[in-house]
Amino acid sequence: MCDKMLKQRLKKLMPHKENRLAVFVDGPNMLRKELGIDLGLIKKEAEKFGSIKIGKVYLNQFASNKLVEAVVNQGFEPIITTTDVDVAMACDATEIVFNEAIDTMVFATRDSDFLPALIKAKNKGKETVAIMGEEMSAAALKNTADKIVILRGKK
Repeated sequence: MCDKMLKQRLKKLMPHKENRLAVFVDGPNMLRKELGIDLGLIKKEAEKFGSIKIGKVYLNQFASNKLVEAVVNQGFEPIITTTDVDVAMACDATEIVFNEAIDTMVFATRDSDFLPALIKAKNKGKETVAIMGEEMSAAALKNTADKIVILRGKK
């Protein structure tokens, strides 16, 4: 029996494996009052693609204690940086690309700064999702990610 047929039969016999997500949220770009998008909405949309195993929200040193508490209450890890938030998020995302326990990488942002990390994830066989704050944002991510979610905030 050929390998392809054997793999197809095994796939039918094995229980469905849950998709495991790593979610990276660009806090300064997404969690803005004027957008009307909160972390709960981002989490709800991300969970449509699987189970969140790694969830990180990147914030700058000016983030309020209330925002940090809200991040923790949603089950995410707050990453507070005194340097560029985008650099920290891109570095962490690139590291997770090599984590075999993650199937899908989710980027919640409005800019294309994470395009190299997203491309690296795709090249390593990860599914990629871009959650964006507006239709006009991050055209490069929109055109590269496997799946796109455009959030409509409560304004």
